[in-house]
Amino acid sequence: MGKKTLGVKRRLAKAFKQNRRAPIWITVKTNRRIVSSPKRRHWRSRRLKI
Repeated sequence: MGKKTLGVKRRLAKAFKQNRRAPIWITVKTNRRIVSSPKRRHWRSRRLKI
């Protein structure tokens, strides 16, 4: 499809950065109670509303 506008590109970049696991130090600090991040998203099963 063509070029991405700057706004769409920024939103995609933000979503890309948010889609990370929780840091190791948080897992250690909470004694493995928190392992995954609530903002995790799978690229195929959950679409972004951009």
